[in-house]
This record gives sequence, C-alpha cells and structure tokens, in this order.
Amino acid sequence: MANAITFSTREPHRAFRLSMLLNDSRYRSYTIQIFVLMCLMLGIAWLVDNTVRNLALLGKDFSFSFLWSTAGYDINQRLINYDTQMTHGRAALVGLLNTVVLAVLSCALATIIGVAAGVLRLSGNPIVARLMTVYVEVFRNIPLLLWILVFGAIMSEAVPAPNAFKGENATASMIFGAVAITNRGVFVPEPLFTRDLGTLNLGIIQPSLSVVAIVVVVILCWLVQRALVRHAERVQSQTGVRPVTWWKTITVLSGPPLLLLWALGFHLGYPELRGFNFQGGLQLRNALIAMWLGLGIYTGAFIAENVRAGILAISKGQSEAAHALGLRPGKTMRLVILPQALRVIVPPLISQYLNITKNTSLGLAVGYMDLRSTLGGITINQTGRELEGMLLLMLIYLSLSLTISGSMNVYNARVGLKER
Repeated sequence: MANAITFSTREPHRAFRLSMLLNDSRYRSYTIQIFVLMCLMLGIAWLVDNTVRNLALLGKDFSFSFLWSTAGYDINQRLINYDTQMTHGRAALVGLLNTVVLAVLSCALATIIGVAAGVLRLSGNPIVARLMTVYVEVFRNIPLLLWILVFGAIMSEAVPAPNAFKGENATASMIFGAVAITNRGVFVPEPLFTRDLGTLNLGIIQPSLSVVAIVVVVILCWLVQRALVRHAERVQSQTGVRPVTWWKTITVLSGPPLLLLWALGFHLGYPELRGFNFQGGLQLRNALIAMWLGLGIYTGAFIAENVRAGILAISKGQSEAAHALGLRPGKTMRLVILPQALRVIVPPLISQYLNITKNTSLGLAVGYMDLRSTLGGITINQTGRELEGMLLLMLIYLSLSLTISGSMNVYNARVGLKER
C-alpha cells in the first residue's frame, strides 16, 4: 500500500517577539493606531493642562453657572416666551430655535429654487437656459454676506413704512388684505383657536396642546396613507391591477385634520394698522427675511448645479424609452429622470444643507438674533466666559450638523439603488 503524502499550507507557529509589532503585517496596523491614539491623548492632556494653568493665572475657573444668571438683553425675534429677566440659558435656547427655523426655511427655499433652476438650465429653450446660467454664475461668484446685506437694505429702504398704508390716499396696500410688507417687517395672519386646549408645561418650553394635537393627527394620517399605498402595491403585485386609492388618500389626509381644526374653532387673526404700526398677526422681522432670501437664493445656485449634474448622469436612453411609451417631457422628468438622479444629487445636497446651517451665523450682520448672536455674542461679552461659551457653541453646531447628515444619509440609503 502506497503511503499518502500530505502537505500543510499552515504557517508554523512562531513565538511572539517585540520586533513583530513593526515587521509583522498582522500587528503593524494596531501598533500605528495605538501610537497615534497615545499622541492624540497626550496632545489633549497638554491643551487641558495649559488651559487650566492660564485660567488660574487669570483668576478664573471653568464653570457653566453663567447659564443660570440673568441675561438682561432683549431678543426681537423669538418663538417661545422670553424677557430680559430670564437666564442666559433661556436666551441661548431662543437663539438656537431661531437658528433652526432659519435653517429649515432656507433649506426648503434653496431646494425649490435649485431643483427648478437645475432643470430649466437643461431646457431646450435657449433664453430660459441662458437666464438660469446667468443666475447660477452671478450668485455663486459673489460672497454670501454681500447678498445678505443687499436683501437687508432692500427690506429696510425699498419697502414702504407702516404709515404708507394709512388713510384714503394710501400709497401702499396689503396683499389680499392679509399680508403687509413694511420696513418694520412682514405681517402675516396668525393661527388662533376659539377652544384652546391650553399648554403643556415641560419646564424649558410650554408647547400649545392644540398645536401638538394637530401635529400628532397629521403624522397619524400620513402613516395611514402610507399603509394604504403599501396595500395597493401588494395587491398590484399579486393581481396586476392597482386599486383606486386617490379618494382614500384625500379623505385620510384632509378629513381628520379639518375635523380637528373645526372642533378647536380654528381661525386666522389678521394684522391691522393701529397707530404707527400694525397690530395682531405674526411679525416676521426684516432680518429674518433678509437672511432667508440670502441663504436660500445663494445656496439654490449651488444646488442647481448638483441637480444638473445628476440629470446629466442619467443615460439618454431613459428619456428616449419614456418618450417611446408616450410620456410627456414633464412626466418623464418627474417620474423617470429625477428619481434616478437622486442617488447623484443627494450626497452633495447634504453638504449644502450643512453649509446653510453654519452660514446662519452671518445673521449678526443684519441684526438677526440667532445662536451666534446670543450665546456666542452678547452672553460671552457680558459674562466673560468665552471658553465655555465657544465650547457650547461648537457642540451645538456639531450636534446640528451630525443630525442633518445622519437623517439625510438615511434618506440617501432609501433612494439608492437596491442590488439583489
């Protein structure tokens, strides 16, 4: 019987030696990472020690107790109750809410303008395409701060004063009898309830229970509508016939919210000219309008280029196939091209949203009291806590940026191509 000869490819076991930390590829990467981590920790320790020593020489300590001291300054634009006798922490919260509101409004405006301009720049009409090209090139190549100052000057100097709306020979009039654009702000109708449910005391904020109920009902209606759509898709995949759902969608999305608004006695409070200014309604300060227009229109030019690049990344065969099926150009763009282009558009769109959020700090130029103006400006000047204030400012902006990036990455994963 012939003896079987076998060969083993397993490396012989070698005893561990210190030289293997650099010479052996199995340990070299760990060695480098540990070394870099130790250097980073030593650097942080040196910075902390140097900061503590310098603070001790100046007779200061490291404390956030200043957040509970009286602020003593006013904030003109605010979403929650605030007065000069409240704390610096409350002022910082008001500034944070102003920053979030401005960022959300600017992102929405920039997205609408950017998508429209990006699509129209590829239009077959040369005049429209050239006009969009001029818009993109002009706004992208002039600093954002200059546009904010331009819109701030327009809102302060080019619009009428409230007294221009007074009298029989008034030189200005309200839009639809409900909106007044003045050099003191834009006055719009405010939502009111005859049967208010009161407020929910959460300590820091006291949201209206009526508004909370409306938001909850709208979210539930949206979830029910999504369930109806998924059910229709399952029926279509099984039978080949899609059930009619448009009337169910309209009923679900509009019925419960309208019934709730009727039950709460919803109505609008219109602004009225009384004395030297408008009373009632909601007042949108000129600083907010200037920042909103500046951030939205400026960033819209960058988003337009992202949209154009995403559309050009789609093969022309997709458009030709859609046209061969009888789809009109508008439906082709909305149903075929843009859904596929999203996987190219969304990643750079995240960067633009982050830029908008961080550029809200320019509101100081036109007097908009955002987080930078409150916590990073007046509070630091009054308390002398520049280190603590700047650390809080950095952490808050970091949290906002990570939240935006995380949520948009989740959406990007949903619209991305799914490989089987």
